[in-house]
Amino acid sequence: MKKEIRVFLFAALLCLLGCACAKADIIISEVMASNGYFEDGHAWDWVELYNDGKSAVDLSGWSLSDSKSNPLKWAFPEGAKLKSGKYLTVFCAGETGLDPGKGSVFYAPFAISSGGETLILSDAAGNEVQRLTLPPQYGCVSYGLPWKGSEYGFLESPTRGSRNGGAAYAARTETPVLLTAGGFYTGSVTVQAEAPEGVTLRYTLDGETPTAKSKVFPVKGLTLKKTSPLRVRAFREDAVPSETVSATYFIDDDPLTPVVSLISDDEYLFSSKTGILVKGTGSIPNFSRGWEYPVNIEYFTREGESQINQMGTFTCSGHSARVNAQKSIALYARKAWGADRFAFNPFPTRSYDSYKSLLLRAANSDTYATRLRDVVASSLAEGQDILYQDHVVIQVYINGRYWGHYNLREKINKYFIAQYEGVTDPEDIDRIDILARTGTDQFLQNGDNTDWLALCDFCKTKDLNDPENLAWVEERLDIDSLFTHAAFEIILGNVDFTNVRVYRVPGGKWRMLLFDVEACWRGLDKTPIEYYIKPLNAKIQGFRHEPLNALLKVPDYRARFLTRTAELLETVFRWDNVEAHFDAVITDLEPILPRHIARWKNMKLSNWKKNIRATKYYARVRPKKIPGLLKTAMKLTQEEIDTYFGHALSVLETTNAAN
Repeated sequence: MKKEIRVFLFAALLCLLGCACAKADIIISEVMASNGYFEDGHAWDWVELYNDGKSAVDLSGWSLSDSKSNPLKWAFPEGAKLKSGKYLTVFCAGETGLDPGKGSVFYAPFAISSGGETLILSDAAGNEVQRLTLPPQYGCVSYGLPWKGSEYGFLESPTRGSRNGGAAYAARTETPVLLTAGGFYTGSVTVQAEAPEGVTLRYTLDGETPTAKSKVFPVKGLTLKKTSPLRVRAFREDAVPSETVSATYFIDDDPLTPVVSLISDDEYLFSSKTGILVKGTGSIPNFSRGWEYPVNIEYFTREGESQINQMGTFTCSGHSARVNAQKSIALYARKAWGADRFAFNPFPTRSYDSYKSLLLRAANSDTYATRLRDVVASSLAEGQDILYQDHVVIQVYINGRYWGHYNLREKINKYFIAQYEGVTDPEDIDRIDILARTGTDQFLQNGDNTDWLALCDFCKTKDLNDPENLAWVEERLDIDSLFTHAAFEIILGNVDFTNVRVYRVPGGKWRMLLFDVEACWRGLDKTPIEYYIKPLNAKIQGFRHEPLNALLKVPDYRARFLTRTAELLETVFRWDNVEAHFDAVITDLEPILPRHIARWKNMKLSNWKKNIRATKYYARVRPKKIPGLLKTAMKLTQEEIDTYFGHALSVLETTNAAN
């Protein structure tokens, strides 16, 4: 009996020793709880594990949790292993339904609080391997164990998937303050900055983030005699370097329009390996990879007043136009970098107090012609109960270098739609459906497309003259929005008919969004009528044509569409109104074009003026052609033309003659 007890105790001791070894082998080596560095379109929190032992460890069934009451919150899938001397990452996505992952990357459904919390790592038997308590975290600063160190702290640089630095710190250096505001100065400016006792300020003037090797900021101030992007950072021996403060100082430079100034590191902008404003050397262009990087963003009014100066992120925006030298740029406010909103409103027709994202649009396919078709045409939708992007004519600087004319636009995403539709609940915002083109999976921007595709298929196969079928469609589709959108596209003559987007907020109906209409006012022929009005069983080209054409088979709705088109012709598209919209943009654009042309050398001012005259001609004459084009496309009688469009044609003739 005593022998059996001794054998049992020996076995138990071996088990305990084995557990001890496991505990020593696998450690939480680094944590990022407020992440602003994007990978594959996400900036999820993450936990890095390291195998400090001499052999691989089977992690099948091991658990990671941020809950003391539920320490087994998430488990590694079967087959998960961590080899000796290797790292793996658990992205704490805060999303359900994700694949658990494999290899060296896994995904947990919980997020880590940046306010500080406890992480618990447990083995397959439920034994606690490590408990790590995180203090409140700094944005974009990781917390971990320094290489060959014994105490956790904040790390100078995140090193996910590789060895940590040799030092960890208990705090971050206080952020310095620029006492001299960025803005427009004559001759020169002496910039003053301040920081607490014992702190060394270092600076750069080329957009690079200051390092411990950068120049020391002069105690008496720094005198600038040319336009410069100043970045300042504070350093202390016993702390992680501070946040970087940035500002642009314009010397002898009259803004003429509002200005956006961007400051960022070369590795994010123009590096052939990682910069997103260049093609790069890989098989896929850098600007097409969807990379999102940190950037300092300033907005100045045309009077030179600074309205925002904050860190955020940027991406290269657009599709085929990204090959142009001057690229469109999307800007995002990110909490990890300081603020999750741009707390200002530059747009004249909006009443919002802030924005989540903005778009610097470089005129894209209209780059070499007028640079204004899209903003003028879109602005005509004001007050027409259809969502469109507002605009401001601006100029952009990147790292103090003049980057030319842009049109500042609202960025189309769930936050943009939520503002317009008055959706405020975060869960409802996440559930907003946004679809491009045909709405199939590859064109799903946000939410779900199931109901839209079912609606289109229903319209294709069902007779909407049946009251039950019509009621089913009316419950799901904002028909007035559909008719207004189709009429706008037809009247404008937008030949890029693939630029169609639909959206739906939770509990709402599908609505249309007027988007990217710069390929308009180029001719007087029927395009794009043939893509909008055609047989239900015709080939789908660019977008789903079935809802519109199914409704046009219902007499009351056919009359409603024609009436709406006539209303737009005699109000929105009468020439005196359209010309006023043209002239408002031209007044802002024409004075800055010589400098823009000198910067990019991609057009001539004389050609621009010719293109403006031609575009105005098509904008003035095309509306009068629409009734005749619809007569052919919809097989209207002359009596119908007179009934629906008689007054509109009279108004158009009168306003055209007067101008």
